[in-house]
Amino acid sequence: MSQCEDILPDDKVFSDFRKQCLSVDNWHTKYDKNGMEVWVESQPTTPSHGSKNKHPKVHKIKCRMTIKDVSAETMYDVLHDGQYRKKWDPSVLESFDVARLSANADVGYYSWLCPKPLKNRDVVTLRSWQVNDVEYMIVNYSVKHPKHPPRKDVVRAVSILTGYLIVSTGPNSCLFTYLSQADPKGSLPKWVVNKASQVLAPKVLRCVHKAGQNYPEWKGQNSPNHKPWLNPEQSDLPMMDARELSIQRADSLENVDESSSRDVLENDAEDSN
Repeated sequence: MSQCEDILPDDKVFSDFRKQCLSVDNWHTKYDKNGMEVWVESQPTTPSHGSKNKHPKVHKIKCRMTIKDVSAETMYDVLHDGQYRKKWDPSVLESFDVARLSANADVGYYSWLCPKPLKNRDVVTLRSWQVNDVEYMIVNYSVKHPKHPPRKDVVRAVSILTGYLIVSTGPNSCLFTYLSQADPKGSLPKWVVNKASQVLAPKVLRCVHKAGQNYPEWKGQNSPNHKPWLNPEQSDLPMMDARELSIQRADSLENVDESSSRDVLENDAEDSN
């Protein structure tokens, strides 16, 4: 995916993502309650050169939720519907689609709140989706867009590979998996990493589940037949040549030192250990 013509994900990208979602090797359980599980990928114990035992910047987290009252199709629609996201996502600052790349790929901008005193983050991502029988997949990774460079008021994070795998288990039930490998930039303190996996991730999944429960009623009153992710001809986004984009590398962005940031939330994370 390093060359312009290869920036759009192919079947191998989706296949590899699916394997990671289903894999149990090298994953460490951080949370397991009420049909919800959260894992972080096991990291090498030997510190890299000059790291002085700092926690690695690139974190990989996987969350899985058993949903017994919402269909896979509805959860898939929830993740795609940008207007609805502003209703249910408590961390969103700004979210909008920028352009279409193909019938199943687009570019979007998203910024979100971070626990104080950390700075808020944002990303520009290429998102693509695929539906196969009873499985729905959405993947994204960070790209450079000429009209949306890093801003001074937020830290530009990097999604190396983030996405969702939703597997239908019945007419109104599914297995919902979220996986993210990202570099949040900055030198995040240990408590932030702990809180993300043990507190924030389960909270976000519960919000997504509730959003799925409420979506049919909301959508029924808000352009119920407008679903451009299922019907590309409905999209009013401008078309963009994928060759105008390039993969966003983490090492090309400014690092923000937040290693000394402390907050009352640190105690919450430590108490949950």
